[in-house]
Amino acid sequence: MGLFGRKNDTTATTATTAPATAPVAIDPALAALSGDYTIDPTHSTIGFVARHAMVTNVKGSFRDVSGTLHLDGADPSRSTASIDVRMDSIDTGNADRDGHLKSADFFKAEEFPEMTFRTTKAEALGGDDYRVTGDLTILGTTKPLSIDLEFNGAATDPFGNERVGFEGKAEILRSEWGLTWNAALETGGVLVSDKIKLNFDISAIKAAA
Repeated sequence: MGLFGRKNDTTATTATTAPATAPVAIDPALAALSGDYTIDPTHSTIGFVARHAMVTNVKGSFRDVSGTLHLDGADPSRSTASIDVRMDSIDTGNADRDGHLKSADFFKAEEFPEMTFRTTKAEALGGDDYRVTGDLTILGTTKPLSIDLEFNGAATDPFGNERVGFEGKAEILRSEWGLTWNAALETGGVLVSDKIKLNFDISAIKAAA
C-alpha cells in the first residue's frame, strides 16, 4: 500500500474518462495515516558506510536520533520531516576510531554537537517508493540532499501506538560538508573514501489526536 498513492495517469483519455477537473478520490486507509509522528529513537537507526584503505568497508551508526514527521496522505508535497542527530553518539564498534571521528579531524563534536536534516520537498515515485529532498547540515555547512525511501507499512503495536516505518538510502561526498581529513597510502589512494553511503531505518509513532 503506497502512503501517498500513485501519480495520476495523464495518457490519452476516452469518452468514459473522468474530466481532468474531477476531484481525486482519497483512499480512506491512506488518509487515516495523515498526521504528526515522533521518531522512536530505540527503533530507528541512521547508519553509514565508508571505504577504508581502498579495500574494505567500515560501517557505523548514530545511536541518538530524534525528530518529527508530518505525513499527508492526500497531498504528498505537504509531508515533512525534521531529524536531529547527536554527533557524539557515533558508534563504529571501535572506541579509538569513534574518538577520532568526534575530534577536530572530522565532526568537531564539541563545537558542532548536532547534524540536522530538514525536508524541503516530498514526492511519490510509484508503489511504496518516495523521495524526500532537504537541507543537510554538518559542521555548520548546509547543502541539499535527496533520500530515496521505501514505505514499510503501518501497524498498531502491543502498547497501542500507531506506527509507520520507512527505510532509505542516499550518498554524499563528505568533502562537500568540510569533512576533508585523510591520509595517503604508500600503495596509492587514501585511507578514507570521500563517498559515504547513508542508510535510514525509521520507526515513528503517531501523536494522539
